[in-house]
Amino acid sequence: MLWTKRALFILTALILSFGLLTTQFVDYAWRYQAILALIFFTYILSAWVLHEELVGGQWLICLILPCFYTAAVALFYFLLPEKFLTRTVILLAFAVGMYAILLTVNIFSIASVRTIQLLRAGQAVGLLMSLITAFFLYGTVFSFKSTALVNFLSVFILSVPLYFQSIWSVILSKNIDIRALKYALILGFLTGQLALVLSFWPLPILLTSLFLVAFFYITVGLFQHQLSGRLFGNTVREYLQIGAVILIIIYLMASWSGR
Repeated sequence: MLWTKRALFILTALILSFGLLTTQFVDYAWRYQAILALIFFTYILSAWVLHEELVGGQWLICLILPCFYTAAVALFYFLLPEKFLTRTVILLAFAVGMYAILLTVNIFSIASVRTIQLLRAGQAVGLLMSLITAFFLYGTVFSFKSTALVNFLSVFILSVPLYFQSIWSVILSKNIDIRALKYALILGFLTGQLALVLSFWPLPILLTSLFLVAFFYITVGLFQHQLSGRLFGNTVREYLQIGAVILIIIYLMASWSGR
């Protein structure tokens, strides 16, 4: 039975990878509609392979990451050089990532009803995939070179569901947890504010996205430790030290001279 479910996960990942490839052949005027269709298809396929374990609000919560991951990679795909090797690597990475996400979400849905030893590993993989997804999404937002206000709103809207899913992965409620939603709204707003500030910094897009992802990692890590009862003073110091080092590095790499 386990192999059958994993086989379905592999099949789903391959089908969605083919769908991602197909979007590259759609006329440019219709590409965003094609991406929306692919996101919808991701939800349908993911719900189909996971339906045995999903209950209540999990029909929404557990499918946030698969859908956002598809959107992130599909949007970022357009920013890549039109080279066969580059796009092939991303396509293969997308398939592997989608398979890992489906496995992780399956672990979460099972762990919400009974104890499972793979939960800690699932949380680690889930956080990693959330960071990758956020990196691609933030990079896409800043690639449009919009105003600071648009960057704030875009990052805020995109961050809230990702924060919510990451925090929920510790709570594992069967329905939408109000506490997790409040935390997600607060952290999403703070991330949006940071994006607003970074809009005025002379940073390359990738560094801006990296800075926002670092903030995502630090804040989610702290909240996950707090909710699991493992937030200690040395843990807070370690996360703050990581944040300080990243801030200094990115500040020094900014082109303040305008060159």
